[in-house]
Amino acid sequence: MQLTGAEIVIEVLKEQGVDTVFGYPGGTILNIYDALYKHQDEIRHVLTSHEQGAAHAADGYARSTGKVGVCMATSGPGATNLVTGIATAYMDSVPMVAITCNVNLPALGKDTFQEIDIAGVTMPITKHNYIVKDINNLQTKLRNAFKIAKSGRPGPVLVDITKDVTANTTEYIPEKKQETEIVNRFTDEDIEVALSLINEAKKPFLYVGGGVILSGAGKELAIFQEKMDCPVCDTLMGKGAFDGYNPMYTGMIGMHGTKASNLGVSECDLLIALGARFSDRVIGNPATFASNAKILHIDIDAAEINKNIRTDAAVVGDLKAVLRKLNDKLEKKDNKEWKNRITELKEKYPLSYNTEVLTCPYVMEQIDQATEGKAIITTDVGQHQMWAAQYYHYTMPRTFLSSGGLGTMGYGLGACIGAQVGNPDKICINIAGDGCFRMNMNELATASRYNIPIIQVVINNQVLGMVRQWQTLFYGKRYSQTVLTDKVDYCKVAEALGCKAIRVDKKEDVAGAIKEAIDAKAPVLLEIVIDPDDKVFPMVPAGKPISDVFDASDLKEE
Repeated sequence: MQLTGAEIVIEVLKEQGVDTVFGYPGGTILNIYDALYKHQDEIRHVLTSHEQGAAHAADGYARSTGKVGVCMATSGPGATNLVTGIATAYMDSVPMVAITCNVNLPALGKDTFQEIDIAGVTMPITKHNYIVKDINNLQTKLRNAFKIAKSGRPGPVLVDITKDVTANTTEYIPEKKQETEIVNRFTDEDIEVALSLINEAKKPFLYVGGGVILSGAGKELAIFQEKMDCPVCDTLMGKGAFDGYNPMYTGMIGMHGTKASNLGVSECDLLIALGARFSDRVIGNPATFASNAKILHIDIDAAEINKNIRTDAAVVGDLKAVLRKLNDKLEKKDNKEWKNRITELKEKYPLSYNTEVLTCPYVMEQIDQATEGKAIITTDVGQHQMWAAQYYHYTMPRTFLSSGGLGTMGYGLGACIGAQVGNPDKICINIAGDGCFRMNMNELATASRYNIPIIQVVINNQVLGMVRQWQTLFYGKRYSQTVLTDKVDYCKVAEALGCKAIRVDKKEDVAGAIKEAIDAKAPVLLEIVIDPDDKVFPMVPAGKPISDVFDASDLKEE
């Protein structure tokens, strides 16, 4: 069957099971949008307000559904506007295919209007990318893009297509979607070495990262933990992989991790890292991290082994497959004394905040109660992000979506839209600070255009909260360019963009406002006014051992 390149793009998307794309049209990609118009009953297109919003929406769709997210943009600035979203997905191992179009082949390399080498620009932030200059290669490269995005350690792939390729015709040969092949490199010997370390340990600790979620290994993790009879901490990306209500869950580890996690890991004799990359925000000073422990690292990406922390043993492979192997051979442990020690740490050092005033932790607890912990929570980056990670109980994977690796301000609203589109039966709530919300608040227009019932919570402290916290603690309270006391009225902005808006500045009004927002079944902005000097605790100073974790009570003692 003879089809144009544009029609082939649509056919391959259908073949790959794509039901939704996020994007913004322009001159070079017009042929694809014309073909999309003819198939709008099969593939939904969500027109965002900005290409960055499209990339973040595709990311949120992918993280929350486990499918490959797809975004589209035209050449030049359209393509470059995707870059931050692609980098965000790359850092957090999110499967995404970004489709861009470029100028006609004879015009490439001649500084043609809206020409950019987007393949060159995105090379460091994609798993792979293609520039398609021959229509005969189009269908193969598109299929490969989906395969690469989903296989192994997932990530974004960019396909850039010259405009003439989208207009040319060739024979289209349909193919069935191929299931993602899982290639495991570990051996029986690797498993035996891991079991030997486990059997020697008296004080084991599980350190859970986003790889557990990506591999769908939540059930296997629960069995493994029960057999190990040990505590569990998680990273920002690992939220929801392990039940946040489990008595042996100690909370997040690292710079804003709990004292129970940071001190417990510092005391353990075996740290088992599951799908985690030992990021700087987790380990603090690498020379002192888990210095009393042997390290067992299990990860699908061999490049992560010994990259940041030297390990005593490693198993390279898909976590679900590795944990099944270990669970089959592992005898049930009894670590009563160690568990008692962890319980003691949890009781001695609980998370706490000022309960006398309106705070973000209180808001997160109220959202947790109102949604029974079953909402999808997206966040931007900063204090509110940490509070959302600390004070909401995540019990299921793919319910906490946040920019962990890149730390992208403005990520959350687009991601929330993508998550809601992919999960229409879920309550989807984005938690943002006022500084982050300004970055991409135009996407409220996208939510109102399609009546996507997201709830945008703006934690308004009129400052760049996390930066201000650092300025307070480490820069002598020199608040250089972090104060946002201007005349922006976020409720009026939301209403002007077609959304309902509610402002809350009293603690007693929070629960009612959350219920009103949920009951609206429409896009709602909920502005919460808090004190500019609220701080996220616990905290570890950059580069210090995680055992140096401190909170507000420690500061008062000093």
